[in-house]
Amino acid sequence: MTAPLRPIPVDDLTEAQAAEELAALAEAIETADIAYHQNDAPVMTDAEYDALRRRNAAIERRFPALKRADSPSEASPGAAPAAGFAKSRHGTPMLSLDNAFSPEDFAEFAKSIRRFLKLPPEETLRFVAEPKIDGLSVNLLYENGVFVRGATRGDGTVGEDITRNLETLDELPRRLPAPFPDSIEIRGEVFMTKADFLAFHAEQTRLHEEREQRRERGEKVGEAVRIPVNPRNAAAGSLRQLNPEVTARRPLKLFAYAQGESSSPVAETHAGYLKQLEAWGFRVNPLSRTLPDETAAKAFQAEMTAERAGLAYDIDGVVYKLDRLDWQGRLGFVGRAPRWAIAWKFPAERAETVLLEIQIQVGRTGALTPRAVMQPVNVGGVMVQHATLHNEDEIARKDVRVGDTVILQRAGDVIPQIVGVVAEKRPPEVEAAGPWRPLTHCPACGSHAVRPEGEVVRRCTGGLVCPAQTVERLKHFVSRNAMDIEGLGEENILRLHEEGLVKSPADLFRLAPHAERMRGWEGWGRSAKGAAGTKKVANLLAAIESRRNAPLERFIFALGIRRIGEQNAKLLARHYQSFAAWREKMVAATTLGSEAREELGSIQGIGPAIATELAEFFAERHNRDALDDLAREVAPADAEDFSTNDSPFAGKVIVFTGTLEKTSRDEAEAVAERLGAKVTKSVSKKTDFVVVGAEAGSKAKKAAELGLRTLTEAEWRELAGLG
Repeated sequence: MTAPLRPIPVDDLTEAQAAEELAALAEAIETADIAYHQNDAPVMTDAEYDALRRRNAAIERRFPALKRADSPSEASPGAAPAAGFAKSRHGTPMLSLDNAFSPEDFAEFAKSIRRFLKLPPEETLRFVAEPKIDGLSVNLLYENGVFVRGATRGDGTVGEDITRNLETLDELPRRLPAPFPDSIEIRGEVFMTKADFLAFHAEQTRLHEEREQRRERGEKVGEAVRIPVNPRNAAAGSLRQLNPEVTARRPLKLFAYAQGESSSPVAETHAGYLKQLEAWGFRVNPLSRTLPDETAAKAFQAEMTAERAGLAYDIDGVVYKLDRLDWQGRLGFVGRAPRWAIAWKFPAERAETVLLEIQIQVGRTGALTPRAVMQPVNVGGVMVQHATLHNEDEIARKDVRVGDTVILQRAGDVIPQIVGVVAEKRPPEVEAAGPWRPLTHCPACGSHAVRPEGEVVRRCTGGLVCPAQTVERLKHFVSRNAMDIEGLGEENILRLHEEGLVKSPADLFRLAPHAERMRGWEGWGRSAKGAAGTKKVANLLAAIESRRNAPLERFIFALGIRRIGEQNAKLLARHYQSFAAWREKMVAATTLGSEAREELGSIQGIGPAIATELAEFFAERHNRDALDDLAREVAPADAEDFSTNDSPFAGKVIVFTGTLEKTSRDEAEAVAERLGAKVTKSVSKKTDFVVVGAEAGSKAKKAAELGLRTLTEAEWRELAGLG
C-alpha cells in the first residue's frame, strides 16, 4: 500500500494535477479504511493516514469544484462486515472523526461551529474532552433496559453481530436500572490494557514457537497462531472470534462514551449523558473532563500528552465534543464525520533502519506503486518491516536509495512511512549507484509503464492483457464493499483466473457448468477431507448466485470505474434509481453539452472530473460490451425511492442560492438531504425548488427564466417543519 502524496505544494498544483491527486487520495484512504476497520491489519500509520486526509482537505479548499463525492471528507469510515458474522444495521450511522494536529486546527474547528450555527463571538462553546482509546468501536442496543444486540462499526451503517462475544465481558451491563428509553444504542470502545497485552503477546508467542517446533518434527499441527502486533490488534481479534469461548479467555475492557439512536432524550448535554451512563453501570473514562470554553482545550491536550506514556492503555489523541446536544443535533454530520466533534492527535513516533528493497505493486487501474522492504525495527513497541514510499516523485524528492539508512515514522499502527534519509550513513557504493530509477515496464506483464503529463502515478499500458490489473479488478468486484461475494478471496480469484475460467466479472456468474472440474482441484474437493471440503465449490457457487440482485450502488462501485468510490456510487444510484436508467443516461452523457451531461454534472458531489471519467468509460465500446455482458447475468436491485417519504421535499431536486438569514446554507442543505431531497449545485429544468436567499445571483435569474418554483427562506423553513 502506498500513499499518493505529491511533493508539489498545494498552491502550485494545476487543476489537472489536483484532480488526479484527489482520485489517488480517495483510493488510498478507502483501502486503508478497509484494512484497519475490517481486517484488523492496518497498511499505514495513523500519521500517514492523517497526512493523506490533510492533503486531501487542502486540495479541496483550493479547488472546491473538484471535490469528489467519494472524497474522504464525505465517505463513511470503516469497511463492510467480514464473512462469518451476521450483519447488524445501526439505528444511526457510526461515523468517524475529523482530526486536529495543532491549536490552530482546533481554533478553526471552533470557528466552523460558530459559522454553521451563526453564533455571535461572545457565545461560549463548552466542550467535553475524552482521551481517544485505541481499541475496537462497538454499538450496543438495549430494548426495555435489556441488552439485546451488539455489533462492530463495520462500514458505519452495517456492522458484524458480535452479541455473544460481547456478553463475555464483565464490564457490559446486561440490564439498565430505570429510568431508561424504550430503545437506545450506546457506543463504546473495547480495548486491552498495555499490561494485559504484553502477557497475551508472550503467551501467543510461546504457543507459536511450540507449534513450529512440532511442525519441524513432522508432527501434525493445527491452525497457525496469530501473534498480535499491538493492543488494538489484540482487542479487535479477540472480540471477532467465531467461538465466544475464546473471547471469554481474553482480558478485554470496555469504556462507553457516545449515544446512537434513542427513542427518547437522555440528557441535555454530553456531560449529562456520560453521568447517566455511569448510573446505568457503564465504565466511563475517568479522565474525561468538561471544559468551560474552547480556550481550555490547549492545556488539556498538553496534560494528556504528558500523561500518555504512564496510562494503563493506549491513546492516540483526545476527542473534543461540543457539550450541548441540541447544538450537536443542528450541526449534524458532513460525509464521514460529525461537525460537532474532533480528534486532536498526538505526534508520531520515529526510528531508523536500513532499506533493503523497493518493490513495485500493480493496482487494478494499472498504477505502479512502490513499497519499501526494510530490516525489521521496533518503532514504538511494534516490529515493522514494510513502509510506504508514496510515489516516484516523493522517492526522488527524498533521494531514497536501496541501502540507505532511513527514518521511519509511526503513530500506533503497523506499517510506517519513510520521512527521510540519514545522509551521513549512506554507504559509498550506494552513493556511486546514483538515484533510484522508476521502472519503464510493468513488472507483471512487461508492457510499457508511462506517466501521463500532469499525473502523479505511472501506469501500465497493458490494460486487459495485464494479469495484475485483471486480477485486481476481479478482487475489487467481489470485495465486501462491492458485490460482497463470500468465499472469493485473493487465492481463489487467482486460481480461477489461472485456470482460464474467469477473465471478466460476468464469467463469475457462469461458473456452474465447471463445478466438477473445480472439485478436482487440490483443496477444492479432491483431497479435502470431510463434508466441509466437499461443500467448498457448492458454497462458492451459492454465494455467487445470491449476489445476482445486489444493490445498484454496490454494482456501480464494483465496476471499478476510476474516481467512482462508494459515496459516488451511492449518489449515482440514488439519483438514477435503476441500472437501466443509469446506463441510458451515462451513454447519453458522453455527448458534451447534452442534457444528460448537464444532469450528471448537477448532482451534488459529482464534479467535472468525475463526470468526465464516467463519460469516457461509457464512450469506450469495449466497456459497454463488458457491462452489457455482465447485465445479462445480474439484475441490480433498484435504489431506495425517497419519493415515498412524507416530506414535501422527498425525491425532489432542490437548489439553494444567496445568503440565508436563519441558518447557514450548509445547514439548510443538510436538512434538505435528511428530508429526502436531492441537493444540486446548478439550476436546470429538472429542478423542483430553488430556495432564494439575500443577494441571490445567476441561479435565481435562471430559475425565473425556466419558470421554476422559488421559495423564500421563510417558505422553505415552513415546508421543512423548521418553524
